[in-house]
Amino acid sequence: MTVSKNPTFLQSLIPVIVLIVLLFFNVMYFDETLGGANQTALIIAATIGGMIGWRNGVRWASMQEKILHTIHAAMPSILILFLIGALSGSWMISGVIPLMIYYGVDIMHPAYFLLASVVLCGIVSLATGSSWSTIATIGVAIIGIGNAFHFPAGLVAGAVISGAYFGDKMSPLSDTTNLAPAVAGTDVFTHIRYLVYTTGPTFLLTLLIFGIIGIFYVNNASEINTGFIKQGIAATFNTNLGLLFVPVLLIFLIIKKVPPIPVLLAGTVLGILFACIFQSDLLNQLLATQHFQNKYQLLMQSVFGGMNLETGLTEVDKLLSTGGMEGMLNTVFLILTALTFGGVMDACGFLKKVTETFLKFIVNQTSLVGSTLLTCIFFNITACDQYLAIVIPGKMLQKLYQEKGLKPEVLSRALEDSATVTSVLVPWNSCGATQAKVLGVATLDYLPYCFFNLISPLMNLLITAIHFKIRNIRPSR
Repeated sequence: MTVSKNPTFLQSLIPVIVLIVLLFFNVMYFDETLGGANQTALIIAATIGGMIGWRNGVRWASMQEKILHTIHAAMPSILILFLIGALSGSWMISGVIPLMIYYGVDIMHPAYFLLASVVLCGIVSLATGSSWSTIATIGVAIIGIGNAFHFPAGLVAGAVISGAYFGDKMSPLSDTTNLAPAVAGTDVFTHIRYLVYTTGPTFLLTLLIFGIIGIFYVNNASEINTGFIKQGIAATFNTNLGLLFVPVLLIFLIIKKVPPIPVLLAGTVLGILFACIFQSDLLNQLLATQHFQNKYQLLMQSVFGGMNLETGLTEVDKLLSTGGMEGMLNTVFLILTALTFGGVMDACGFLKKVTETFLKFIVNQTSLVGSTLLTCIFFNITACDQYLAIVIPGKMLQKLYQEKGLKPEVLSRALEDSATVTSVLVPWNSCGATQAKVLGVATLDYLPYCFFNLISPLMNLLITAIHFKIRNIRPSR
């Protein structure tokens, strides 16, 4: 019977280095890396990792079992991704998203648009506990309004994601906010109260930065005219306020802790129903004949294949286009290949080896927290899933925090300030790939503007370094 040997640190890094090099070339030579280039890079890196593991005695059956286990755990997220695509299609043809854009360009002035976007997404995500649902609904509408104001899409997406992840992180309804304390060994409300010391200053800094950018951008931009956007939408859709019933109902259901899959399915069905009620004129214009078969085909097409509506105005047409479930296929492809890579890295012992190397540099509480932050970010890059980036480091470091005299909420806060918020910054992570597709903005385009996500781990490290409100089990010597 073949016995596997532990990999060396260099062997563990080879698949990661190969992946980074291939991704670098993909960014240089492909306009759309999500179309297959990044997926191919992940498969190549996973294959090289598998070959190294095989030479070390790891059986293919073990690798395959770990890959299937990792993909199985991610299946709910993949189903949610498909339903988000369906939701966006049905909300577009029903007029829900156009309605939010129509009134949003009036309510949100360009000078405070970015600031208001962060706050609005933060409130909705705090109430719902879901950054994904917030981004897929309110976030999509805000992107449309930002386009109308001629703001760079990456900048607007950064504001949306910053607000959504603040609310997700601080909400007791959030899955990651419950997972982190459960792994660390504390309760969710102790965890949230302790998060305030790092998340509060980070959020205030984020608001300050976006406020300054908004004022500076408007003062240096040409005159912004959004009247043609409203005219194009009004000429195409019935902008009846009754359409707001759909998003309001969905937010209510999420607050009531209804699982996301039935909520998104209900939102999709309601979108189709409201399209028949409120957008009959639009449907008649799009149909060659008024037979039931044609109407059925059109509505189903909006859900699974997306819509490209023509208003005569190019800018408006861009706002009113969706890819439906079909538009999510490349993202699902990316997630599956990323999880394959993560499964191989885990099965071959590469993740464990790199983590153990990080732990050698721990000499005090600050270096322990710093190593935790780096380990979680490393797992987001290599395991490609934020849940794994919380669970594995959390379980691995729990006893070490006890030995250093730190209470479990210090660990749970470090997990949230790194694993949760940085997952969306990695293009091949399930979170980064999903939000890039939902918002229609490449991950590397919005990454520099996700100030909340970028500042969070740095703020945690700073707070720890100055020993502010560090909770000890016993006085440290």
